Amino acid sequence: MEKTKNKEAIIHFVDKMCGIAEEKNKIQSDHYLKYNVKRGLRNSDGTGVLVGLTTIGDVHGYIIDEGETVPVDGRLVYRGIDVKDIVTGFQSEKRFGFEETCFLLLFGQLPTQDELTEFQELLDNARALPAGFTENMILKAPSRDIMNKLARSVLVCYSYDQNPDDLSVKNNLRQGLELIARFPTMTAYAYQAKSHYHDGKSLFIHKVCRGLSTSENLLHLIRADSKYSELEAEVLDLCLVLHAEHGGGNNSAFTLHVVTSSGTDIYSAIAAGVGSLKGPKHGGANIKVIEMMDDIKENVKDWTNEEEIKDHLRKLLRKQAYDRTGLIYGLGHAVYTLSDPRAVLLKQKAAELSKEKACEEEFRLYEIIEKYGPEVFKEEKNTDKIVSANVDFYSGFVYSMLGIPRDLYTPLFAIARIAGWAAHRLEELVSGGRIMRPAYKNVVKKQEYIPLHERK
Repeated sequence: MEKTKNKEAIIHFVDKMCGIAEEKNKIQSDHYLKYNVKRGLRNSDGTGVLVGLTTIGDVHGYIIDEGETVPVDGRLVYRGIDVKDIVTGFQSEKRFGFEETCFLLLFGQLPTQDELTEFQELLDNARALPAGFTENMILKAPSRDIMNKLARSVLVCYSYDQNPDDLSVKNNLRQGLELIARFPTMTAYAYQAKSHYHDGKSLFIHKVCRGLSTSENLLHLIRADSKYSELEAEVLDLCLVLHAEHGGGNNSAFTLHVVTSSGTDIYSAIAAGVGSLKGPKHGGANIKVIEMMDDIKENVKDWTNEEEIKDHLRKLLRKQAYDRTGLIYGLGHAVYTLSDPRAVLLKQKAAELSKEKACEEEFRLYEIIEKYGPEVFKEEKNTDKIVSANVDFYSGFVYSMLGIPRDLYTPLFAIARIAGWAAHRLEELVSGGRIMRPAYKNVVKKQEYIPLHERK
């Protein structure tokens, strides 16, 4: 009873003070122009402010020719190697590629066969969680949001580490490898706990299987029957590879650099990255695509009628459909212009998987939207800006065909991105050296302190 009263009192106080808090935190928009503030660390032309250097990943989507932005086909590079070549390489050899990609990101070079075998065995041995971890840290406090539970689980790893604060490269490599191995397990168990305690479903806690790839183990852990097809594992593996890294300027990687620069432990830094990725403007975008597609499928009677589809896209842009934001989710990117290489590669596997899952009609709907979305965007916005499908456009569709619950869409992103985060952590430790502290201009007028008895 006392707790209820306290909660009601807090709600009443917040209702009373909310308007004041909002007013006092509002900064006039013209101040940003006056003081030349790069909001969102973006230049006026939309490009990112240069704040650091990296050797890990590169995102290339346009060129600047005599001050003009020239659109080009997108290119994603891991440690100097085009991700398209990486994918073509391991797929042509009929093997999984995520473990090789993790090695490349961490060590800056492709592994030999012996090195890859040893690396895979190390991950294999580290996938199981410490004794008591699942029962005490996951099942006893299930969360409605898997990303929050994942962040908590990462922080808890500190308590199970005999040497958590050592900032040496050797120690952080060891910690990074353990986190790469544990992320799928922690995520899968967090999902099972959420499904059971919050959704009323049966609880399935499978043990990790030795000898399986990361994607195979993940499918094994999240499915009640632990069954999956070879193509399903291949497609999920590709998703992990394509999401493993995206340059130092993306929000979560930059967060890793900022937090690491303070000298804190790896678990605090990685948990901060998870928190960043959770945001709908970053890792949660593919869910918005899926929800938008639900709206399209419900309101477009003929999925093959291009004019009917274009009419609905116009409604989206005119804020007359779905969430009324005026956006076509999955189209456009901060860097990529003509194409997102991740979307191009994922689309190929999506087409293959759609045949196995009898989802070819839905796949064609995606293709029509990808084809006409940019055209409608130009017409409605009266702009020459080029937009194309980004990786989120197809990733949610792929996950839905794999039968992966939407609760896991963003956590899957984290399972992949931990590889890039671990690499950026090492880079900041080796080459950073200074705590990041950008400047903020105080624009409030000077005020005098008023004694308490004189305040009104």
